[in-house]
Amino acid sequence: MLNKPLLRVEHLEISKGGQILVQDLSFELAPAKTLAIVGESGSGKTLSSLALMGLLPSSLSLKGKLKLKDWDLQDLDEEAWSKLRGKEVAMVFQEPMSALNPSMKCGKQVAEILSVHGQNKGIKERVLDLFREVELPRVEEIYQSYPHQLSGGQKQRVVIAMAIANNPALLIADEPTTALDVSVQSSILKLLKKLQEEYNMAMIFISHDLGLVRKIADEVLVLYQGQLKEQGSAEQIFNQPQDPYTKGLIACRPGPDTHFKRLPLVQDFLLGHVQDLEQIDPAKKEQKAMARAKQSPLLSIKAIDKIYRSKSGLLGRWKEVKAVHEVNLDIYPGESLGLVGESGSGKSTIGRILVGLEHAEAGEIFYEGQDIRNLSKKAWRKLNREIQIIFQDPYGSLNPRITVGESIAEVLRVNAHRNKEEAKEEALNLLEKVGLLKDYAGRYPHEFSGGQRQRLGIARALALSPKFLVCDESVSALDVSVQAQILNLLNDLKEEYGFTYLFISHDLQVVRYFCDRVLVLRNGQLVEEGFAESLFQNPQEEYTARLIADQH
Repeated sequence: MLNKPLLRVEHLEISKGGQILVQDLSFELAPAKTLAIVGESGSGKTLSSLALMGLLPSSLSLKGKLKLKDWDLQDLDEEAWSKLRGKEVAMVFQEPMSALNPSMKCGKQVAEILSVHGQNKGIKERVLDLFREVELPRVEEIYQSYPHQLSGGQKQRVVIAMAIANNPALLIADEPTTALDVSVQSSILKLLKKLQEEYNMAMIFISHDLGLVRKIADEVLVLYQGQLKEQGSAEQIFNQPQDPYTKGLIACRPGPDTHFKRLPLVQDFLLGHVQDLEQIDPAKKEQKAMARAKQSPLLSIKAIDKIYRSKSGLLGRWKEVKAVHEVNLDIYPGESLGLVGESGSGKSTIGRILVGLEHAEAGEIFYEGQDIRNLSKKAWRKLNREIQIIFQDPYGSLNPRITVGESIAEVLRVNAHRNKEEAKEEALNLLEKVGLLKDYAGRYPHEFSGGQRQRLGIARALALSPKFLVCDESVSALDVSVQAQILNLLNDLKEEYGFTYLFISHDLQVVRYFCDRVLVLRNGQLVEEGFAESLFQNPQEEYTARLIADQH
């Protein structure tokens, strides 16, 4: 039978106790085809893939039929799985460091997966060939390198080499590009497609990024809270979505033609509350940005340099890396300035310098006309009432041992000299301001979702009523629906308080929607700047044009 499916899933149910986490999921996947599974956090995407790898935690129960070729996966014991996993079905995880042993050289880790499945001769040469196939540079050097010595994109390529080492029939890629910048994302997608054709693999691609899914998928499954909402070809799902949830997922993701004052939310579609949204004329948006740029800058950087120094081993030579080199920029009151570029371009370094977390070796930094480059720690503490940062990982900026209400109140007591009662009351008001309930004050950070924690990070940053906020990849790891909520919140706060933002991101569509002006960095140097819509429509530099093309 020519069209016999490689994988058949029938009535899959995953539960914990009496709670059903994935409900009655059925689908088929043919050889050499790509099925994308999309949905928000908690939709059951990853649980379904773990079931196909035999990696579900023992606390979860599985019902249904999972058939790969002639194997009934639901009946396999651990010994049978150890022979199948890595040979017939393999997985590429979201975070490569979770799949790599930090104490073992990369070459040895890939060699081990070959050895486990019976290859005994020519293993090193096979590993080097695999590294070439996944387009790694300096393969001999990477063979001898530890994971921490590689970039994020290189680590992910090592993980992909491990996954394809034994020519699996099915490759599961679980959010394989989420933490990577746009150009690396694009190259990883192209690599996966190329390898799929070479090895004739079927692929399950799990993602919350619909832009990536559109590029790579043949078929799409849409999950919501463990239930299948919609299923069909990629063309049908994206061009003629039927389910309100699917429509909401697609609509809330900013695109080239998104000019809404407020982004639509998935919840609006689910509740049937979708209304005609107010549009902003791009030309008028640019006119406002031009008017702001005629003011005196709130913050100016003049020819700053930042050098990182490191050495390998006790007797190794010191190496210098110029993370930022002679960068000049002005940030005007009330604007959102976007800072884009690949990993290592110096984006986050500039953001950290502007909030006093890093020190520039040379140049000048002026805030409201005052040179702040060489401020003392005491002076910075005072200035941090006006200059704050929202980090990519809000969990890292929250103390896990104290409640979130206390975490916000502490900022007010220490830096704004509020008494205990005043600080508590203001903390409750801030929670409400960022769209959280006052009742949440007594909870701990681990009790919140990623989007809720990002709101907490914003609330903490707002505690001192700052004028200037650095948003460092603050929406990049969020589901598209939560991302839309946070972008709306940031715009509301800008309108209400007159905030000025430096918005650092590798997501160019979000930058195009959110920012007034955009600066493009490459290898620590400024290569292009312009008003957002004009720059995206007509980039002057080849590098900028490539970044934009990679995102489409």
